[in-house]
Amino acid sequence: MNLEGYLKTLAHRSVAVLGIGVSNTPLIRLLRAHGIAVTACDKKERAALGKTAEELETMGVDLKLGEDYLKGITADVIFRTPGMRPDLPELLEAKARGSVITSEMQVFFEVCPCPIIAVTGSDGKTTTTSVIAEFLRRAGRTVHLGGNIGHPLLSEAGEMHADDVAVLELSSFQLLDMTRSPHIAVLTNLAPNHLDVHRGMEEYIAAKENIFRYQGKNDIAVFNLDNDITRALAQKARGRVRLFSRRQEVADGAFVRDGAIWLRRGSEERMVVKTDEIRIPGQHNVENYLAAITAVDGLVSDAVICAVAREFAGVEHRIELVRTRRGVRWYNDSIATSPTRTIAGLRAFSQKLIVIAGGYDKHIPFDVLGPELIEHVKLLILCGATADKIRACVTSCAAYQGTPEMIESATLDDAVRIAAERAQPGDVVTLSPACAAFDQFPNFMVRGRYFKDLVNALEE
Repeated sequence: MNLEGYLKTLAHRSVAVLGIGVSNTPLIRLLRAHGIAVTACDKKERAALGKTAEELETMGVDLKLGEDYLKGITADVIFRTPGMRPDLPELLEAKARGSVITSEMQVFFEVCPCPIIAVTGSDGKTTTTSVIAEFLRRAGRTVHLGGNIGHPLLSEAGEMHADDVAVLELSSFQLLDMTRSPHIAVLTNLAPNHLDVHRGMEEYIAAKENIFRYQGKNDIAVFNLDNDITRALAQKARGRVRLFSRRQEVADGAFVRDGAIWLRRGSEERMVVKTDEIRIPGQHNVENYLAAITAVDGLVSDAVICAVAREFAGVEHRIELVRTRRGVRWYNDSIATSPTRTIAGLRAFSQKLIVIAGGYDKHIPFDVLGPELIEHVKLLILCGATADKIRACVTSCAAYQGTPEMIESATLDDAVRIAAERAQPGDVVTLSPACAAFDQFPNFMVRGRYFKDLVNALEE
């Protein structure tokens, strides 16, 4: 079914859209443009929505706002926002009454006319997704980048063509109740994350499995051989399994040998690109390229891969060089919202760092972070709700002998000021929080941009 056909099925049905945010606002506009009755529901009060509320009402949308926004939902079709659990009592009651519970992403998979390549994982999924998209663009394909990055794609599905490619980053929240999988699925790695929302690691992993669970025998699933969880998940794949590894050679996929990335298919193998040609720093980015190269094998030339590796400067908030001031390099790694992401960022540098860390508590254990902070950090500036937990993960390590020095600051402003006062020429300062931003900022992007503004405002 194409997008037009799907929208026709809604012509005489009532639709509720839960959450008036980035992914659902374009959906509401699309539905109203086709004359579909829509009730938009959100926990925010009208004042918090501002002009968006006026715009939606002008379009003929009924609004249901405030704390009771989920109470008594009776629409025929209900679109949930990605961050909302599909098993909330109100949604289960609606489903029992006959409502169809779906999402913008679920419907996109149903109507998308072109092949879909999708990436998920705990770390590296945004960079891997971006690199895949860049490979395909350089190869002359029309690429639609979206999902958890970019912008929602459902409203554009009617303009897509069969020879285009949709490249998606998918979060565990988007995957939680998905019943379709992409033609090519990539799992970068899995580690504890979002345990403040998921009921446990088991549910988190099960959500990620949906990226390949519904594949057929002609589909491809790409797994990280170096990660215990993804290696085990590969046994469950229904389609062709391809692997990537930085530590050992694989029979079908990409691996590192003698400082270069190689691709192998059975008895055939070839060197694709040298690892030191990859412009973005860190061994974790070598892994991201391994995943991306495996995914596009056969779709782009090696020359395209080499050109992208040399020229692609990375994605905002991912070990992003903000400024060099008085001989000190400042990096924005605000995407590091978990201990494993921060560890990858620390290992990207060959010297001891000044690190700003701390933030919202996602109930992820920090024990793996302590030894890495001791090894890679000389000054640790802690702020946010998790400051005490991160301090404890360092001081409880047997290897802790008083370093790194740890200082607490009330705000990110104070943390930047302290770092600027303490840094000497040749030092590296990085914002690498190991936590989400919700204690002080709406998300990691706002946090990262605020950090960059603070750094760029420092006097020469």
